[in-house]
Amino acid sequence: MAKSFESLRDFIAELEKKGDLVRVKTPVSTYLEMTEIQTRLLAEGGPAVLFENVVHEPNKELWGEASRPNSQSAPRSSAGEPSAREAALHRSGSSRDGEQLYCQQVLVNLFGTVERVAAGMGRKPSELREVGETLAFLKQPEPPASLKEAWDMLPLVKTALTMKPKTVSKAPCQEIVLTGDDIDLGKLPIQTCWPGEPAPLITWPLVVTQGPSKHRKKGEASSPSEPSAREAAAHVSDSTSR
Repeated sequence: MAKSFESLRDFIAELEKKGDLVRVKTPVSTYLEMTEIQTRLLAEGGPAVLFENVVHEPNKELWGEASRPNSQSAPRSSAGEPSAREAALHRSGSSRDGEQLYCQQVLVNLFGTVERVAAGMGRKPSELREVGETLAFLKQPEPPASLKEAWDMLPLVKTALTMKPKTVSKAPCQEIVLTGDDIDLGKLPIQTCWPGEPAPLITWPLVVTQGPSKHRKKGEASSPSEPSAREAAAHVSDSTSR
């Protein structure tokens, strides 16, 4: 039976032990460079990669001065003490000429192969179809037609119960919590993926849009006269970067 994992950290450790994850200490820029590396990794079925030194290039990226890593214009608290933003940035430093380090590492190509997708779910590649069928059934379940069918569904019910999320009082992802004015997306290593983009964009979000004067059914694509979700996001990014 395939191994299951308690956390992303456990999964990373297992991949690294198997040689399926590579740590890159060389500084890598979020401006086009990181995307190019990921594109090649995905095309070649390469390993997962953990970039340990992610850099920002102020001369190329279009974030405002206040949103740059290590920016000297970051606000301080009224008591004169460093804000949470400044405290986080204190852990980062200078890199190559004109570049600045983010304090976060970036993990890419984690699910770039079928084998890693299966391993992340504690399954073998040959079992993925069964997982998909299970998820499809749970999305649109059908009542059992007989007592025997109900009995046969018990393992599926147990599986569904184990999928229920658990609420905990403390979690590693809550070790650092920023609120109020300390919230700044500019401090995240968001990539500029393609030349000509107006600003770094958070890719692959879940976006639900509706035209201002026309009702759009769920899942219907944007019409030529209305901006797509990508165009709208680019417009917002361009506005905030000025």
